[in-house]
Amino acid sequence: MSEDENRRPIASRNTGWAMGMTRWLAATSITPNRISQASVVAAAIAGAALWISGQSDGASRVSLLVGAALFCQIRLICNLLDGMVAVEAGKSSPDGAFWNEMPDRLADILILVGAGLAVGDPALGWAAAAFAVLTAYVRELGHASGTPPDFGGPMAKPHRMAVVTVAALGATLEPLWDGNGQILTAALYVVAAGALLTTVLRCRRILRHLRA
Repeated sequence: MSEDENRRPIASRNTGWAMGMTRWLAATSITPNRISQASVVAAAIAGAALWISGQSDGASRVSLLVGAALFCQIRLICNLLDGMVAVEAGKSSPDGAFWNEMPDRLADILILVGAGLAVGDPALGWAAAAFAVLTAYVRELGHASGTPPDFGGPMAKPHRMAVVTVAALGATLEPLWDGNGQILTAALYVVAAGALLTTVLRCRRILRHLRA
């Protein structure tokens, strides 16, 4: 399976900044696999920032939460550019399919578990991470069974990162009402429930396709 056969539909591929970054990266020695690996580094920074924010207050907490939101988005940018450099710039490799998927699963775990640790509920973080990984497993299972890759939501990867990003930024305002982690906690419940629903819906679509 090539990168081109299992690519998430992303509207931002056609934006000027994305195409410009792709051309710049294609002219360097940076490979798509290195970009995929960088997404894990970004996720690790985001997860660590979330975790430490739960033990911080004041300006330090705000900075950590904003940094976590930023690196969640950097993770997504890496996810966009690795495929563009591989396909549009013609720098794909035989092991590209592995690096297209494995870093994403690690990134989900790092960020969601980090959020769980931030709010003092690691079990909730692990639950959200497990359901997030399950959505990808079902997608790949369906593709291996002969169905088209299903990137549908309501809690696919971009949606999960949007929820965490918004929650991290929203959590910076919690001191205004003496809040302490409620926004991130709610976000984790939303991600966990949404990812479970996404898994169920993808399973239904796979079975409907196979029985057709």
